[in-house]
Amino acid sequence: MVHYLTYWTTRPDYQVFFKALPILGKDGTLAKIQTTSPGAGHVFAKTGTFGSDDKLNGKLMLNGKGLAGYVITRDGKELVFAAYVNHVSLAPDPDAAQQIAGQALGEIAAAAYDADLTAAKSTGDYDLIIRNGHVIDGTGNPWFAADVAVKGDRIAAIGNLRDAHAMREIDATGRIVAPGFIDMLGQSEVSLLLDNRSLSKLSQGITTEITGEGGSIAPQNEKTIAPQKPFLDQYKLTVDWTTLDGYFRRLEKQGTPINIGTYVGSAQVREAVIGDDNRAPTPAELEQMKFLVEQAMKDGALGVSSSLIYPPNIFAKTDELIALAQVASKYSGLYATHMRSEGASEMPALAEAIRIGREANLPVEIFHLKVSGKPRWGTMKNVVAAIQLARDSGLDIAADMYPYPAGATALASALPPWVADGGVQKLLERLKDPAVRARIKKDLAGDHPDWENLFYDCGGATGVLISSVQKPELKQFEGKTVEEVAKAWKKSPEDTLMDFVLADNAQTGAIYFMASEEDLRTGLIQPWTSIGLDAGEMSLDGLTFEPHTHPRAMGSMPRFLGHYVRDEHLMPLEAGVRKITSLPAQREHLEGRGLLKPGYFADIAIFDAATISDRATFTKPDQLSEGIDFTIVNGQIEFDHGKLTGAVAGKVLRGRGWQPAAQ
Repeated sequence: MVHYLTYWTTRPDYQVFFKALPILGKDGTLAKIQTTSPGAGHVFAKTGTFGSDDKLNGKLMLNGKGLAGYVITRDGKELVFAAYVNHVSLAPDPDAAQQIAGQALGEIAAAAYDADLTAAKSTGDYDLIIRNGHVIDGTGNPWFAADVAVKGDRIAAIGNLRDAHAMREIDATGRIVAPGFIDMLGQSEVSLLLDNRSLSKLSQGITTEITGEGGSIAPQNEKTIAPQKPFLDQYKLTVDWTTLDGYFRRLEKQGTPINIGTYVGSAQVREAVIGDDNRAPTPAELEQMKFLVEQAMKDGALGVSSSLIYPPNIFAKTDELIALAQVASKYSGLYATHMRSEGASEMPALAEAIRIGREANLPVEIFHLKVSGKPRWGTMKNVVAAIQLARDSGLDIAADMYPYPAGATALASALPPWVADGGVQKLLERLKDPAVRARIKKDLAGDHPDWENLFYDCGGATGVLISSVQKPELKQFEGKTVEEVAKAWKKSPEDTLMDFVLADNAQTGAIYFMASEEDLRTGLIQPWTSIGLDAGEMSLDGLTFEPHTHPRAMGSMPRFLGHYVRDEHLMPLEAGVRKITSLPAQREHLEGRGLLKPGYFADIAIFDAATISDRATFTKPDQLSEGIDFTIVNGQIEFDHGKLTGAVAGKVLRGRGWQPAAQ
C-alpha cells in the first residue's frame, strides 16, 4: 500500500487525488477521529472496515480495519503511511469499530505529525539486506554464498553481514541472487507512456531495456508523426517532443519502472528528412540527417541503428548508413542493425554490417540473429563463423537473440518492399489495383536476393499467425494463421494476406515461424551473444495488453535460463547469467550496472534456479513466467512474488556522447 501511495505522488493527477482524501479530525469518515490531536488537520487518508457478528459470544468481531494515506509533518515533510488492526473483539455496537479501532489507528497516524523521522531512518545500517542467497555476480564466475546489502540506489556491501541491520530483509535461502537482467532489444519507448507498469519485463527479472530498432522515439516532426496517426488517435497519445532529450524529459517526469536506453534510428532520421520515398538523399538532405544523428548522440543515444528489411530503411544504400554511423562513432556509439536479410542474402547482409563497422570505426551489434527460411536451416554455423572471423580480425561485433524459433513484426512486412514506396497510404492504394496484386502474388512465390520474403520463408500462409489487429471486427482472427483466415474467407492465401492488410489499414501484427531449433542453439552458445525480447512492456490488462502477442514478451529470460541453460545444458548457469547481465552492460557501456558489486546500482533479480521457466506459448502467450521471486530496480523492490509493488524507480540511461543541455 505504501508503494502504491508513493506511486500516486508521481502522477500528474496526484493533487486531485490528494485533495479528495478525508482529513483526520476534520471531515468525511475521519471527522470524529483524534479531533484534539496535534495531528488533526494534517493527516489525509482513507479508512476501511471489515467486520462480522460473533454470535457465539455476543460480540462484534473486527476482522480488519485499515487507515492509509499521507501525513504532512510538523516540519513540512510528506510522509506516506499505512496501518491496520485485525481480529479485535468488540461490543456489538455499530460505532465501536470507529470509536476503538479507528481512534487507535488515528493515534498512530497523528503520532507521525511531530515524530523524529531522522531517528527512525537510523534504525538500520542499510535499507535492504538479502540474506543466505547464492550470489551469481554476473562475471561468469561460480556462485558463492553471501549476503547483499543495499543503501539508497546502490549495492553497499556483499559478504557475511550477520551483525548488520536493515529496514527490510529478504531471506534468499535456496535462491540465486543475480544482477538484474538486461533486455538488449526491447520496444517499450512508446508503451511506457501509455501504461508503464511493465509487468511483462519485471516478472522476468528484467531491470534494464535497450530499444530503438531502426525507427526510434526521436527525432519527431510532421513527416514522422503522420504515419503514426492511426495509432496515436487510438491511444489518444500526443507526441509533444521533437528531440531525444525532450522524450527523456517527458519519461523522467512521468516515471519508468525499468531503466531504458535507446539508439537513434537511421530509419527515423531518413523519414524525418526524406519521408517514405525510395530515393537517395541529396547532399543537403544527408547533411541534415547527419545533424539529427549528432543531436541525438549529444542527447544521450547509445548509437545509431537500422532495420533494413522495412521501408523506408530498406531504401538506404550502404554509403548513407556509413555516413550516419561515422557521426555516431565520434560520440563513442555503436552501429546496431536488423540486417538487410536474415534469409536468402544473409551472408551479403552480414558483410554489409561488417563493412559499416570497419569504415565508420565503431562496434557492430546484430539484432535478433537468426537464419530465416527452411531451405537454409542448419547454416547458422556459417553465420557465426563469419562473425567470429570479423572479431578475430579486430572488429568489435556481437549479436543478440530471442530464444524462440519464430519472429514477429507487421503483417504488411510480408509484402514486397516496393509496395510500401511512399508510405502506408500508397501501400493501401496499390493493394486495390488488380495488376499490382498479380505482381505481388508472383513475388511471394519465391526467394529474392534483394529483399526478405517472410511469407515464403515461413512456408506460406500456414506459418504466419495473426497476433494483433486494430479493427474490432477483425479481432476474431487473432491467434489464427493466414491459412485459417483464408479458409474462413474462401479466398487464396495471397489474396487473404493482401485483403487483411487492407481491412486493418496495415496495422496488423503477425508471428512468423521461420527459424530452426538447431540454429537457435548454435547462436545461443556463442560467448558474444546476449538476449533481447524484441517486445515492448505490457501488463495483463490495460491499454498495451495484447492477448495474442509473441510469447517472448512474457517468457524470454526464464525460457533461456530454464529451458536452454538448465534443461538443455547449453552452458553453466553462471555463463547464462553473464549473457543477460554484464555482457550487455559492457556492450552498451552502462556504467555501474550488470554486476553485483559494491558501489554499483542495485538492480537485482532473485530467482529459483530449479523452477524458473516460461509459461507463455504461441497459442496462449499471456502467461507470466515462474521462478522469479523479486525484481529490484535501483534499490526499490518493484516485483514481489507475482505482484507489482507500484514502485517506479527506473532511470533514463544516456550514452557516452551525452552533453547535458543548459537548464
